[in-house]
Amino acid sequence: MLIRDVIAEIERFAPLAYQEDYDNAGLITGSANWEAKAALLCLDTTEAVIDEAIEKNCNLVIAHHPILFSGLKKITGKTYVERVIIKAIKNDIAIYAAHTNLDNVRYGVNHKIAKKLGLINCQTLAPKSKMLRKLIVYVPLKEDNIDDPDSYRDEHVEHVKQAIFNAGGGAIGNYDQCSFTVVGTGTFRGNDNANPTIGDKNEYEFQPEAKVEIIYPHQLERTIVNAMIKAHPYEEVAYSLFEMQNATTQIGSGLIGELKEETSYGSFLTHVKTTMKCGVIKHTKLLDRPMKTVAICGGSGSFLLNNAIAAKADIFITADYTYHKFFDADGKIVIADIGHYESEQYTNEIFSEILSKKMPNFALLFTETNTNPIKYF
Repeated sequence: MLIRDVIAEIERFAPLAYQEDYDNAGLITGSANWEAKAALLCLDTTEAVIDEAIEKNCNLVIAHHPILFSGLKKITGKTYVERVIIKAIKNDIAIYAAHTNLDNVRYGVNHKIAKKLGLINCQTLAPKSKMLRKLIVYVPLKEDNIDDPDSYRDEHVEHVKQAIFNAGGGAIGNYDQCSFTVVGTGTFRGNDNANPTIGDKNEYEFQPEAKVEIIYPHQLERTIVNAMIKAHPYEEVAYSLFEMQNATTQIGSGLIGELKEETSYGSFLTHVKTTMKCGVIKHTKLLDRPMKTVAICGGSGSFLLNNAIAAKADIFITADYTYHKFFDADGKIVIADIGHYESEQYTNEIFSEILSKKMPNFALLFTETNTNPIKYF
């Protein structure tokens, strides 16, 4: 098995197209064509983690945080980042990171936190838009009868649709093979250089056709279009592509869910501190009322506060809050900063769950190195 096979499974779950513009998810060092011996799973790639990988004979480190966010002008070993890169390259260790793409996918980092805390009825807090596109294609009916109700199941039409579905199109939420079909009449005339599937050159043709509409993720566009053209019977395929403004609940920032029963803020924070192994929780004033609705954003989530308030969350669990931003709670919500490392420490489990299903015999080791740079006195 090659490293590219491992990467493919992770990116099937959390495509790189889902990462934010500033991010650097993906393969950072090494070759995707190397044989994958074993993988060390971690939150951060530090020198100690690389040493651990060497000791445990792992030639692949899978991390949540990329060790590189921007280019290096010099690699002299002056900084910890440079030393990690040097040591990884010298020891033929590939480093791969799945960061904001794993944050933004529906069952990624925030869902893991929600599951640990026992939340139910979970939804994406800030769904992303412009992640979907629509393909419209016109397919000739094999049976030349536009009034036949079974024309919607025409062999040509189903063949083209199935090719698109197999390439990843037609998925909406928990449903797949979704499409819309309407039958009408297409017209065309081929010139002297044409090789028409139906009709003759220089003849004006009327042909019963199905108009097929299918939604697809934008990152699969090339694959889907190529599959559609290959399956289509026409020499020249008439199709259109549209960017959609729809927000998709399967991709986005943060999560909101509910506890099974109302509880007090104090009891819930005690539960959070124990479950998330927090050294301390910084929070705003606890409100004098029961709470049930919880908003979550692993890592730095202050940008989602207004979304949490609009969703009527009682508390917002996140990290990296600065002094002045705590004032923004304004008595409407409780902000609880549980720590960046603490909020994302279970990312290892996500990697393990993704890969163990498809590669049960591949060695996946959880790091024993605590990479949290923050200590509590």
